[in-house]
Amino acid sequence: MEFEVSYNLENAQQFWTELDDILSVKCDTHELIDNVLRSFLAFTTRFKDDYLRTEQEIAHCSYRLLASPIFGTHADYVRHQVAYALLQEDEGPSLNLIAAILLYEGRVHEETFELLQQVGAFPRLVELIQAWGEDPVLHRALLDLMYEMSRIQRLTWEDLSAVTDAFVIFLFGITESLSSDVTDPYHYPVIRVLLVLNEQYIVSANVTPTHPTPLTNRVLKALSTNLSSYKTFGENLILLLNRESETSLQLLILKLLYMLFSSSATAEYFYTNDLHVLLDVILRNLLDLPAEEPAMQALRHTYLRVLFPLLANSQLRRPGMAYKQPEIRQVLRFLAAAPSADTARHFAPADPTTVRLAARCCAVDWIRGPDDALIPPVPAPAPAPEPTTMPEAATVPETSSKPPDPTITITTATPFSTPQTAPTPPAPRSRRRAAPRAPPARTPRKTAPTPGSPLSSAANSAPGSPTRSTASPSGIASGTASPHRRKTSGEKRDSGDGRREVAYRTLGMSLPTGAESGASVAAVAGHMERPGVKTPSRGGRGG
Repeated sequence: MEFEVSYNLENAQQFWTELDDILSVKCDTHELIDNVLRSFLAFTTRFKDDYLRTEQEIAHCSYRLLASPIFGTHADYVRHQVAYALLQEDEGPSLNLIAAILLYEGRVHEETFELLQQVGAFPRLVELIQAWGEDPVLHRALLDLMYEMSRIQRLTWEDLSAVTDAFVIFLFGITESLSSDVTDPYHYPVIRVLLVLNEQYIVSANVTPTHPTPLTNRVLKALSTNLSSYKTFGENLILLLNRESETSLQLLILKLLYMLFSSSATAEYFYTNDLHVLLDVILRNLLDLPAEEPAMQALRHTYLRVLFPLLANSQLRRPGMAYKQPEIRQVLRFLAAAPSADTARHFAPADPTTVRLAARCCAVDWIRGPDDALIPPVPAPAPAPEPTTMPEAATVPETSSKPPDPTITITTATPFSTPQTAPTPPAPRSRRRAAPRAPPARTPRKTAPTPGSPLSSAANSAPGSPTRSTASPSGIASGTASPHRRKTSGEKRDSGDGRREVAYRTLGMSLPTGAESGASVAAVAGHMERPGVKTPSRGGRGG
């Protein structure tokens, strides 16, 4: 029989000392571990309003557990127990600690985020984010947890099905409201969740479908049906692109911009003045990105792939709406021109993909000038054997009327070493690079933890606890490979065409310039970068 312990604390030092005493108990069995976890959660929940009021204090408390002997010896078991606790706990103070522990541990060892997907935590996060909007610290932790677990792995059809129109509209509504947090005036965590959800929809539509019912991109749907209601989101998107130095987040923004300008319903989403600012940012970044680094070449390609539908489909195409046409042509000609005595001082020789993409932008009606014939023609790529993965963008022609079946490959991350103690939340961790792996066998989804989960607010003594998983951490699923080649006019329609048409309809790509190049769609969807990688700027841009 267990007795409730009475505490009489007078200051914060006594709180942290007592917490260390709880975590220093030696545990040799799962039952003893469960008892310590229950005591930890009960103690921190009881004194949360006194000593764990801020995000920094909650982070410090979480790291006490992560640096404790019990976690160092039984990390896998503790991860499972805390993950199951997220599924069943309903009290705000407990959820604050549970979400923080999972978030900070996952940023160091991302198998924690993979575990959350295996136990079915994504639908639970959708539910909790909607329910706890009034608690800013908990709400931010839940948003960050959803973002981090979604950026490192492809979500399943069941996961994305949990995202409803009401949930997306709820998030957009937050971005339109005034922020009460002076450190986050733009609702950055909410915007990041919307961006990563859009990426998940793009990836889902560009891999071989495994479910008969295609998913609707609810982020694009909300914007297309409420264009005038979510203008602040667009303004903040441009502001973040202008200031963001992390390459992976730039890519998330560019992917949403690509989809917006490729759909007739959203091609004119931005106010004209905001569109001018966006165009200025894109042109500056195209010139600032160093050409010597392959990763920055790929980022420049994505900027050019976004620029093309922006020029061709936005309101800038209308008579009298042209903006900086000479400057745009000058930048594109610099990127597409062969090296000369002038350009060699500033640019390395342009790679074939940059030349082709820049020349394609120059072909837009209101951009084209009388002297564009000076741009060298782009040689056709040499024929290659049928690949088993998506080829480099430079080897795939982007003028095919029938897009190839794209294959998306997502890489994993490189973990940091385990921190001992930290008073403030850590910076996002980098990804570990690994070869693509087949999707692992998924454990059955759980809507509630198995009986005996130690962090339950029910009785302290439970008959059992969840069995420790013996499966290896799940890898990041990649799409099934398919050959890439151009169909001749005499060939018959094959079954893959129907799947691609469904994918384009699902993505909302109704404009010809958005869907005419399957290579562009695949390249934009498949362009990934490790979190934490910064984009160098030749122009010395900062902030």
